[in-house]
Amino acid sequence: MARVKMLLVEDDAALAELLTYHFKREDFDVRQTPDGEEALLLAKESAPDIVLLDWMVESLSGIEVCRRLRRSADTANVPIIMLTARGEEEDRVRGLETGADDYVTKPFSPRELVARVNAVLRRVRPALAGEQLTYGDIEMDTVGHKVRRGGEVIPLGPTEFRLLKHFLEHPGWVFSRERLLDAVWGHDADIESRTVDVHIRRLRKAININGRPDIIRTVRSAGYSLDSGV
Repeated sequence: MARVKMLLVEDDAALAELLTYHFKREDFDVRQTPDGEEALLLAKESAPDIVLLDWMVESLSGIEVCRRLRRSADTANVPIIMLTARGEEEDRVRGLETGADDYVTKPFSPRELVARVNAVLRRVRPALAGEQLTYGDIEMDTVGHKVRRGGEVIPLGPTEFRLLKHFLEHPGWVFSRERLLDAVWGHDADIESRTVDVHIRRLRKAININGRPDIIRTVRSAGYSLDSGV
């Protein structure tokens, strides 16, 4: 399983070092910055799987960073946990209304935060909870490398398997061609973005057997999503 990519935005150097240590020990791939503007650049460069975002950081407030991450197609669905010394209810509500998925008030224990992060990831990335991925009537055995739909085995090529696995790990998320290239083919792949369209067509043809509904949604000017439309 790929390491979880975390973006930690925290300007307290001692706390940032402590959290980086604890999450790396849990095998997270941690990038850290004390600066809100730099956080947006890092997220644009390579979208994280989760963001830990302090309310008060340099150059740009955590609230504004959260707002801009939610506005960007590449990070609109990335879970965000806000870290702050602000405990008042109106501040918590403001953070959540801006788009944060969870809210942790300082002081907190690193163990508590690790648990909160894993809880959020389990909600948005089922792959972190086990080796079986399911969505609707599709089942994927990631160890046995088998896919079934409605109980019927679906033969997939290796690229289509990785593509479907990525969608199953992030149901409902919209991915641009560039992000799919990065996630499925890798950073160094010298492949045109239109290649994604070819493999999406192959994947659709394979899984939409016997007139079953198409669950790969094309989002105009944005990309693709695993979405039943229900």
